Amino acid sequence: MTLSLTPLLSTLEIVAIIQRLAQAIDQDYNSQSLTAVVVLKGAVFFAADLLRALQTPVAGIEFVQLASYGPRKQSSGTVVTIQALSAEQILGKHLLVIEDIIDTGRSLAHLLAQLQAHHPCSLKVCVLLDKPSCRQVTVPIDYIGQAIPDRFVVGYGLDFDEQYRQLPAIYTLA
Repeated sequence: MTLSLTPLLSTLEIVAIIQRLAQAIDQDYNSQSLTAVVVLKGAVFFAADLLRALQTPVAGIEFVQLASYGPRKQSSGTVVTIQALSAEQILGKHLLVIEDIIDTGRSLAHLLAQLQAHHPCSLKVCVLLDKPSCRQVTVPIDYIGQAIPDRFVVGYGLDFDEQYRQLPAIYTLA
């Protein structure tokens, strides 16, 4: 089976989105330090670029890993935590969850419940891509980079069965 890639967001468009998000985060945090919670693996590229664009002090960078897709283009509907944070990593901190894409909302809802259980001082969410037409669970998103149509996307950290993450732009996969 041959898969084809169609450009959706260029590298320059991604840079502009990141600058806009960084400005909004800087304005909201007003020099108050935050702890970034990066959702592995897809958000690594986005998080690295976003965190470098911030003026807001970053007190820490933590990583969580969830799984719901596996080797297919549709979520299994079941979210599994592969790597979680401890209570000490969360308690009393201003957390900014950095996620690559939100579609059904199940993974984010799962993660937010885990984080809230350990009483952060505040909890906000920044997402590069949002598929609002796919939402099955209502989740709060404080910073949205770009809403996109219901298409499977790869590149800039997003993958299909661990492939295409290294691409510098975002493409639809057909």
